[in-house]
Amino acid sequence: MSAGMGVMHSECNPSDADPVHFLQIWILPSEKGLVPGYEQKHFPEADKTGKLCLIASPDGRNSSLSIRQEAEIYATIPLEGVTRLMRRGRIAYLQVVKGNVNLNGLDLSAGDGAKIESEHKLRLKGDGEALIFDLKG
Repeated sequence: MSAGMGVMHSECNPSDADPVHFLQIWILPSEKGLVPGYEQKHFPEADKTGKLCLIASPDGRNSSLSIRQEAEIYATIPLEGVTRLMRRGRIAYLQVVKGNVNLNGLDLSAGDGAKIESEHKLRLKGDGEALIFDLKG
């Protein structure tokens, strides 16, 4: 969702019996006053297992969601390992969505996050699911 010029929005679980897990993330747009927009897409587990799946990008490439910022967001279930090389001038943020993930030797669990500023190579493994935010430094 892009709030752009402002938008009223709320999330809720309409079920009294089924639990829900929301992960709300805010990325400020590159410009002010943009027209609000909304996209939704399912990324199958197979697209994330053992690899990095681009889920959001500035240009919507590779069927990712379009965001109005110089940022890329990847989802992964790394299992035996995935690697992300960071470009110069970029920082990363890792959010563990569920399970356990090891980032460059650091064990993380669901709900944990890590800001990465000086690593050139991100090595992840584990049976959990994580998001990697590749951001302008």
